[in-house]
Amino acid sequence: MEGLLAILGDEQRQLVAKQPASAVDVAYGDHERHVLDIYGAGSQNGVSKPVFVFVHGGGFLKGDKGDGERWYNACVGRMAAEQGWLGVVINYRLAPDFAWPAGGEDVTRVVSWLKSNVAQYGGDADNIILCGTSAGACHVATYLQLNSGKADITGAVLLSGLYGITPLDDRDTLYYGDAADYGTRKPLPALIKTSVPLFIACTELDPERFQKECIGLLQERLQANHILDRSMLLSGHNHYSVAGHLGTSDTRLRDEISSFVRSL
Repeated sequence: MEGLLAILGDEQRQLVAKQPASAVDVAYGDHERHVLDIYGAGSQNGVSKPVFVFVHGGGFLKGDKGDGERWYNACVGRMAAEQGWLGVVINYRLAPDFAWPAGGEDVTRVVSWLKSNVAQYGGDADNIILCGTSAGACHVATYLQLNSGKADITGAVLLSGLYGITPLDDRDTLYYGDAADYGTRKPLPALIKTSVPLFIACTELDPERFQKECIGLLQERLQANHILDRSMLLSGHNHYSVAGHLGTSDTRLRDEISSFVRSL
């Protein structure tokens, strides 16, 4: 991780200067982790902006939305603002104190809060896109699971997440419980059935497990629904840089996400 921060730091610090947060530590719930930051507030030529919500990773146990010079994770909100969207980067409750489905419940809280409040920041409450990486992608998937049939978003971007294709490892059990629990808690069935448009991606240098999850989810949805989702295997990146490079001069993933958002 230190190497990644060093490699991307110069470009990301430039983005920090260009896109300061519009609001920080805005409460969306009662817990101390129920806070979010907003980037790019204000309508664009009188038109409300798409709302792009980022849910960080951290193996269910750690992670933070970042702010100021702590650009990692916050960079996704800044990237969204650069695209003319309203960027929202959230914190959520962490395992082991808060196990499944706490992450998905917190994403649900965020969506509900945005529906009621985002207009004051120039965002379109009817055009909310969720994006998560690693554990954050799992929480976005759990949001779709908990809100099956009534998900109040226009699209979801899943980056290098776990969906139920491969078995749990030991760390995952701190969030999901044991393997028997995972059979009913994994989001895969809901992801196969959801009508919410998905963009699904992983990286060339992801651990093999995450590549199997990405490709497996695409295959399951294609077989069940005859839907070929927008997707990407991002070359030259790893599990940490997939989100951490967004906002830099490597625009390949950003451009694909932007095309996906415009298509919704």
